[in-house]
Amino acid sequence: MSEDSEPAPSALHASQQVRSVIGKLRRRIRAAAGTGDFTLTQASTVGRLLDSEGRGLTTSDLAVAEGMRHQSMATTIAALAAQGLVERSRDPEDGRRMLIVLTPEGRRRGEEGRRARGEWLAAELQRKCTEEERRTVIAAMAVLERIVQD
Repeated sequence: MSEDSEPAPSALHASQQVRSVIGKLRRRIRAAAGTGDFTLTQASTVGRLLDSEGRGLTTSDLAVAEGMRHQSMATTIAALAAQGLVERSRDPEDGRRMLIVLTPEGRRRGEEGRRARGEWLAAELQRKCTEEERRTVIAAMAVLERIVQD
């Protein structure tokens, strides 16, 4: 595959389809989780903090992971803190750094939302897809995962 050539029409069409479907899927999953009071960035930030397994992350870590400016992530964190879902604590290894960690309520809501999203999507895949189609989805996800790897 040459990186210098123009994208093939199929690549352009696939790009449009993937972006369209992912956007719709994100909205449906978000609605299914009952996280209407979270923005997408807030929900994603809570998810990243869940994945950090209690170690916490810095505002900079979260901003890089979300592909946004530090100031924008600081605003997101402030909104989550105002809801009592995150708190700041000193890094035990470097007292100059502040780590963002989930509060027990933040962890509960994050896990509840994650479970609801997973259950909704599994139920929809069961209801609307054949076994062969579900295997196709799994194969397509492997391709998309390869695309997003650095």
